[in-house]
Amino acid sequence: MFTGIVEELGEVVAVADLPDAARVTIAGPLVTSDAKHGDSIAVNGVCLTVVEVEGGAFTADVMRETLTRSSLAKVAEGDKVNLERAAAVGQRLGGHIVQGHVDGTGAVLAREKAEHWELVHIGLPPRLSRYVVEKGSITVDGVSLTVVDVSETEFSVSLIPTTLELTTLGRRSPGDTVNLEVDVVAKYVERLAQPHLRAEETR
Repeated sequence: MFTGIVEELGEVVAVADLPDAARVTIAGPLVTSDAKHGDSIAVNGVCLTVVEVEGGAFTADVMRETLTRSSLAKVAEGDKVNLERAAAVGQRLGGHIVQGHVDGTGAVLAREKAEHWELVHIGLPPRLSRYVVEKGSITVDGVSLTVVDVSETEFSVSLIPTTLELTTLGRRSPGDTVNLEVDVVAKYVERLAQPHLRAEETR
């Protein structure tokens, strides 16, 4: 589990294509300072398992399902990525409950700059729109954010200077693809409520 509070801006140092998979090596001195084989690190919001740690970098395998569902299929050497280690029991939950299981991707549609913050509009796949609510939480490239406004096809988030400076979201341009993870609580509530809603419809 993660919190959506990015710890470090890492850099992809190698990408190796494998049959139905890829192996990526990412430099991140902070997140690798205590990492070991089998640990989980979120990369742009995708939970990856550490295969190897060496010289301030870690290597992880990315399976086909992850490549299909996330923007990691397009990651290349030299790209900056958001990194977060798995949450430790007892630490503060600064963001919200993040699984690192990407639900889909969206494209940056527009950016509106203000003096001290920036409003970013992001495309929303229709199948995910029911899980996104105004002032609710959403994870974008592994960053826990509060939804400012939402429609069936897009949502907006307001980024403070710290987020703009310390994460990839400060570098995303219109047209860029970002990973989206909706609030898992909303998905569970829907699943649990479905039988009761169907029962009401048949009455």
